[in-house]
Amino acid sequence: MKQLSGLDSVFLDAEDDHQFTHVSQLLILERPDADFEPYPAWRRQLADRIHQLEPLRRRLVEVPFGLDHPYWIADPDFDLDFHVRHSAVPPPGGDGELDELVGRLVAAPMDRDHPLWVSHVIEGLDDDRFAILTMIHHSAVDGAAGADLLELMLEDSPDAGRPAEAGRWRAETPPSTAEVLARAAVNGVRRPARGLLLAARAGQKLARASRSPAAIDLADKVRGTLRGPLGSVLNAGRSRDDDGRLPRLPPLVAPRTPFNHPISRYRRFAHRSLPLAEVKAVGKQAGATINDVVVALCGGGLRHWLTERGELPDRPLTALIPVSLRSGDEEERWTNRVSGTIAALPTDLDGPLERLRGAHEALDLAKEVFKALPGELAPEVAGLGTPLATTAVSRAVTRWSTATPAPFNLVVSNVPGPTDPLYVGPAPMRHYVPVSAIADGVGLNITVQSYVDQLDIGLLACAELIPDLADLADAVVAEFDLLRDAVGSAEEPA
Repeated sequence: MKQLSGLDSVFLDAEDDHQFTHVSQLLILERPDADFEPYPAWRRQLADRIHQLEPLRRRLVEVPFGLDHPYWIADPDFDLDFHVRHSAVPPPGGDGELDELVGRLVAAPMDRDHPLWVSHVIEGLDDDRFAILTMIHHSAVDGAAGADLLELMLEDSPDAGRPAEAGRWRAETPPSTAEVLARAAVNGVRRPARGLLLAARAGQKLARASRSPAAIDLADKVRGTLRGPLGSVLNAGRSRDDDGRLPRLPPLVAPRTPFNHPISRYRRFAHRSLPLAEVKAVGKQAGATINDVVVALCGGGLRHWLTERGELPDRPLTALIPVSLRSGDEEERWTNRVSGTIAALPTDLDGPLERLRGAHEALDLAKEVFKALPGELAPEVAGLGTPLATTAVSRAVTRWSTATPAPFNLVVSNVPGPTDPLYVGPAPMRHYVPVSAIADGVGLNITVQSYVDQLDIGLLACAELIPDLADLADAVVAEFDLLRDAVGSAEEPA
């Protein structure tokens, strides 16, 4: 039995009748022959690997009255057939039909009486293709852990044999009410002391970012009092922070756009792909990273799309950029270790090269701001409140977002994916498309994932706010063509 972290619980508390916090992966595969049957092959593969797929076996145990964060247990009533489902797209079975089905499938909450995941095998696609859409609740894994989990679900060769421990795992007996209440009482005693330390650490970082001498002195004094025996106990297992000079927080304010409104429960999805080698080459020629190129493409695509609608703001849009806090040394692999920073998108700049330079500068600044502010404390801070309190905060934020602009316009994420091919039985996976989540006030998410030789782009939006999401996806791809041509022209001799 393992307790959810505070950040894990936040993703449970944030859900309501129209906000769903599962993250998904859309895999597009190629049939190896006409007789291959995708559904039984995928179900068999999961059954053989379920012993190493811990997040897929465990379900929630709630603490009475919301006095503490829930627990995970290995589900004694686990039923693989409940989770693995069979779907199909209508003719002609192209990417448009697939995207429409994915948008409908992700627009539903998870059943909390079962482990929080489902996987749809989707047939009916053209060109001998089939797809697998796997949805896992964000309380169980973050993006990086989800990518690791998917690699365990798939095979690394077309002729892999069954694992030696195939299907062997042990279920757990649910704890008694008295047991979880006793644990809640112990955790309630620990929270205030931990909160004091985190407040001091956060205050020090914020003060240094603002360059306020008085605030710096006060935060240093408070934190200094926690560097003795008490600090040693509260910081057990943690390294000290670097107290070096830190940069100033940039004043970024998000302008209003068509997708910065309360969302409905309906979703629109679109995916596109770019050759990874070409993206890398363009970035290298321009002295930019893949992250720079991704942000430039999003900024340019949004600029063109908003201009066509006559709704381009004068000020640049801003994006939340998720930041993984994983070091590789975590004791618990299947949990959330993620924070974020905010960067300006180059939607106000004219020309693809200018937008690429703007993206590079914005990301450099965002990295410095993240180092200055206590963003890495987010998982620990989230654990200070009880579910009762975090639910109240989540509901308050939801109501606030319906009347007040969010601090950013959309989420933009770039996740490095597998570099070697993966398989379902003998069927090779051709694309690995991310499908993320949206929330009130932030009705657009663009997530990019690399896989072997492809850069797969997944856009998710509220269907009522962005009914023409496919046009925005096309605009992002068109921006790459403009950038590639501009970089090539800039390198030609005069």
